[in-house]
Amino acid sequence: MVQKYQSPVRIYKHPFELLMRAYEMRFPTCDMIPIIKETDVIEEDHSADGAVHMVDRRAKLNVEAPYLLKKLMGVEHLLFRQRNTKDLRARTLHIEAWNESFDNRVEINEYCVYSVHPENSDWTCFEQSAELDIKNFFGFEGTAEKLAIKEYSKSIEKSKDIMEHFIILLAEQGTTTVEAWEEPVNCNTVVETEPEEVIEKPKVGDKLRRKSSAKGRDLEQSLTDNQDPASKLEQDYIQMFLGKLEPMQESRLVQLKQYMNELQKGKTPPDPVVLRFLRARDFNVEKGREMLSSSLIWRKKHGVDKILSEYQEPAAIKDYFPGGWYHYDMEGRPVFLLRLGQMDAKGIIRSVGEEGLTKLTLHICEEGLKLTEESAHRLNKPISTWTMLLDLEGLNMRHLWRPGVKALLHIIEICEANYPETLGRVLIIRAPRVFPILWTLVCPLIDETSRGKFLFYAGTDNRGDQFLGPGGLKEYLPEERIPDWLGGPAATGIPEGGLVPKSFYMSPTEFEKDQSPGPHLTDSSCYQSISLNKAQVHEVLVQNTDRGSVITWDFDVMRHDVMFCVFRTKEAFTGIDKPPPTPTLSNIGSFNMGPTSEPEHHSRIGRGWREGEEYFRAEAPIICHDGESIQGSHVTQYVGTYILQWSHFDRGALSGQSPDMWDNLTHPQHKAKVMYYCEVLNSLDYRGSMTSLQSAHSGFSSISKASGHLSTSGVSSGVSSSLSEAGGASLRAPHHLQGGAECDLTS
Repeated sequence: MVQKYQSPVRIYKHPFELLMRAYEMRFPTCDMIPIIKETDVIEEDHSADGAVHMVDRRAKLNVEAPYLLKKLMGVEHLLFRQRNTKDLRARTLHIEAWNESFDNRVEINEYCVYSVHPENSDWTCFEQSAELDIKNFFGFEGTAEKLAIKEYSKSIEKSKDIMEHFIILLAEQGTTTVEAWEEPVNCNTVVETEPEEVIEKPKVGDKLRRKSSAKGRDLEQSLTDNQDPASKLEQDYIQMFLGKLEPMQESRLVQLKQYMNELQKGKTPPDPVVLRFLRARDFNVEKGREMLSSSLIWRKKHGVDKILSEYQEPAAIKDYFPGGWYHYDMEGRPVFLLRLGQMDAKGIIRSVGEEGLTKLTLHICEEGLKLTEESAHRLNKPISTWTMLLDLEGLNMRHLWRPGVKALLHIIEICEANYPETLGRVLIIRAPRVFPILWTLVCPLIDETSRGKFLFYAGTDNRGDQFLGPGGLKEYLPEERIPDWLGGPAATGIPEGGLVPKSFYMSPTEFEKDQSPGPHLTDSSCYQSISLNKAQVHEVLVQNTDRGSVITWDFDVMRHDVMFCVFRTKEAFTGIDKPPPTPTLSNIGSFNMGPTSEPEHHSRIGRGWREGEEYFRAEAPIICHDGESIQGSHVTQYVGTYILQWSHFDRGALSGQSPDMWDNLTHPQHKAKVMYYCEVLNSLDYRGSMTSLQSAHSGFSSISKASGHLSTSGVSSGVSSSLSEAGGASLRAPHHLQGGAECDLTS
């Protein structure tokens, strides 16, 4: 398995020239880097004007390894190569390193860049990217990988300290500034002869670039191409606001942030949120991506982002729910108090339903995220979790009422999936004998990491040393904030709970609907979910009677890949049944009957219809990948029927591979799933809506413009370009049909 490392941006608050002087003090060897035993210069070259300096070194490394592994290796030292290219004109240093020892068994590639800070020319930025691929290492592949990662992590952690050490050493020697390079006076004559030298020298060094192969160039490109500030993280920022992370954890945070930035079209979740989901999946980038993508879809589907501004507390919650936010603990984390034993679970649920209790919980969780962020900025330190004080006095068998337990389990599932790593500590006090029964039901739904944050205080004494003495609550809460109902001096202002009057209860019909199977949050959702097997399509017909109206769409690909396209029929659709064809991926302009079509997944475009005659393509097709979020719109130019079409996309069909029917039947994960929403804006409202529509303007419209379409689609060029990656030529209509595209906007 290939291990990748992508560093956050490390910032040195020193000019580039001074930093280079300090960097060169590391060679040929440095006491602070004992792993390097010696270095030899293999090749060195200067450009004619002195601006560019290239040094190629071979380093002998002493790697700590088990005795048996060293015996099998048959060597005491490992050889590495490092090629440094310093450009004083551009003020950059590019470093490329690779292994020479065991290069047929192990590939190690590293690429680093020192460059001037984009906002402060007196500061210097450093980034590095690396890959490790152990193919075969005497049967000790796992051990070798762990050793390599361990040594590399140690090197990363020490590198900034080493650089700062040499900066201080230079200052002690009287060097605090280094003059920037300037063009020589006779630069005109130098430039005339320079091209020949620059062209010839690489030929001499071709052998030296043996490992500067595709992987080395990919690493270089990953650093130089990614210039989007929104997808980058600074190391100092991580340590100040997100907490101390190990080098490989920092790397995976950077990778996931870049990944989400690409998938979400720049709408990347806040960094603390990305880190929480990554922690929840033990810093596995792919699993973290899956969990975070699912949660973002869930948030959009249920309008969770609006819950802080739109949620209205029902009267029963306001008067009888014994919980609320209450100051901060000793570490600055927000504290939520809940007197669960005093809560009339049946009365609350009969009054607001499971749906209402779930919305209350989501509101609490969203408030918690807001409070932790405010606390982090107020105290200027990383705070991303909150503390819960759970008082169970009064808990009895009535709290095990089945609808109440069902609601609790449902809420825990939602919180575990969408608010991971938000609970820093749960202080459970005054747990009665019935509590183990409830804990047995709840415990399997709480992940092991979260369970380790639960602290129990036994006993039923209302007040006393167990709360106020050593080891009690004052170890976690400021003493002046301990509630009066636990013997402290503070009044919380939180309702005491008690029985909810039946006058607050829902009607039997409403309660029965609330208790019916299924996740009720979807009842009020404007989004719909569809599943597509191979060769199936899903279509939404828009009967447009308003020329100039705007069709808008917003969808998330929840599983597999899909192809999306918008068509217009020449004649308005009348509802007469047509033969049920599906689109073939090799020719978007013709349709035939798919072998696995189902009635609800038939295309409304008739068999034998020709593009440019019976129907037109209003928007070019795009391939949308698993986890992507797509928004777009189309300004209608005609009255008639428009068709929004999603179809299952199979790359194998494009590459000429025949589908395996048994594979289709036995691998349900090949089914695509999409959650979508669409609406039509009145042409009179169009002018006022254009600002919001165009805010997501990007590459989809450029494809449409190529065909003469007017579009404000919000699909990124990265998604659209995947057409060519997947064999885009075969997705175009035949040449003789392209002239029939919907391109005359004046007719």
